Amino acid sequence: MFCLLSAGCTDTQATESAKGEVSIGYVTWDSEIASANVLKQVFEKAGYDVEIVAVDAGLLYQAIAKDDLDCTVSAWLPATQANYWEQFGDDVDHVRKNLEGAKIGLVVPSYVTIDSIEELNGVRDKFDGTIIGIEPGSGVVQNTEEAITEYGLEYELLASSSAGMAAELRSAIQNEEWIAVTGWNPHWKFARWDLKYLDDPKGVYGGEEYIGTLARQGLAEEKPGVYGILERFHWTPADMESVMLTIENGESDEDAAKAWVDAHPDQVAEWIGEN
Repeated sequence: MFCLLSAGCTDTQATESAKGEVSIGYVTWDSEIASANVLKQVFEKAGYDVEIVAVDAGLLYQAIAKDDLDCTVSAWLPATQANYWEQFGDDVDHVRKNLEGAKIGLVVPSYVTIDSIEELNGVRDKFDGTIIGIEPGSGVVQNTEEAITEYGLEYELLASSSAGMAAELRSAIQNEEWIAVTGWNPHWKFARWDLKYLDDPKGVYGGEEYIGTLARQGLAEEKPGVYGILERFHWTPADMESVMLTIENGESDEDAAKAWVDAHPDQVAEWIGEN
């Protein structure tokens, strides 16, 4: 039983599993649903009992800093979750970058005839004066709030969810309507539709991002086998997007992750440390 937001969990509190328990926190972006479920199955193949816990980004950092979760592979840095890193970074262990080449920003269908955030006010009516966001408090939403201020945008940011944003995007594209959403990649939407980022000359959304692996302090000493897998776990945007697209096509999170794990035995063996 994991003790989220209570005392820290250690191997001495584990059930009678072969190697103990692992708790993985993640944010409910499609990308992180994919990575958390894949890593869960990797740890299970290595003999661990695993719990994955969906939390908001701020609570995720807090839980790891307070030893209530073992780890996450959902840290978007350096810009997207910069505020949470500033608050909790001294109290967590930055294990490694597990995916490079990530990006966030405002995304529109490619048929939209503007290319920069600076042009948004001039076509406000085309977008009904709205930008579709995801969960309140997420990094990309906070960056968008800043962008509205920095660019003086006469727009309302409508908070939604990752799934809600995708549904709005799908509906607009089917009707060839203009829409602007908070976006990021890796994400299956770029494989499904022809999309583009609006240029961000003020650099509000930062440059290239990476997704990092964080662990609670002391995990390396208490659970060296767990920590070793975290040190070796890394993959590509194409890997992640393939899992996301499988989920989007109707498979469950668990089945999509299992299909990817089963199709990549050498990579999984490397992460576990068998190669």
